[in-house]
Amino acid sequence: MNIILMGLPGAGKGTQAERIVETFNIPHISTGDMFRAAIKNETELGKKAKSFMDQGNLVPDEITIGIVRERLSKEDCAKGFLLDGFPRTVPQAEALSSMLKELGRELDHVINIDVHRDLLIERLTGRWICSTCGASYHTVFNPPKVEGICDKDGSKLFQRDDDKEEVVAQRLDVNISQAKLLMDYYSNEGILRTINGEREIQEVFEDIAALLRG
Repeated sequence: MNIILMGLPGAGKGTQAERIVETFNIPHISTGDMFRAAIKNETELGKKAKSFMDQGNLVPDEITIGIVRERLSKEDCAKGFLLDGFPRTVPQAEALSSMLKELGRELDHVINIDVHRDLLIERLTGRWICSTCGASYHTVFNPPKVEGICDKDGSKLFQRDDDKEEVVAQRLDVNISQAKLLMDYYSNEGILRTINGEREIQEVFEDIAALLRG
């Protein structure tokens, strides 16, 4: 079972990834984890990736794809994998397809957890932090007893700049335009599956599990 999991920030992708991995016993492969492992193990590609990252530059596709290939070739991926955070672009998707063919594999599903932009903004901008103890609250999911005040020590809550609506909206719009190209690509390939992510976590997972058990 070879899966790509897609979803915009705030769609609940991380939560669903954990449940899929646990239920179907396949490795969760995220771009960040792959890079960290390659750098830690000082592989040739890891060293090359680190040289770009140390300079604050994006790692070129050919290095990223090489690191993905190394990871997917490992024994724990023999029965399948869940890819998270890769591919991000159509050229990466095309390279992944070629790589999997060379490995004698193919993608079974590309699952997109779909949540409306307005709801994503509500989810992502609802976080507030205690200025003293660092406790985290959410206006919808975990509100403080008194608005703007920490339950634990009575300190004022503040919102990080990257949680403010204008920043979140801008970041989402970039992600949406990028994701649309990728979804069009996989839709044309006939393997895109869209799941309604606007429901309870368990309901979303049950739909995903039913799809995977097929």
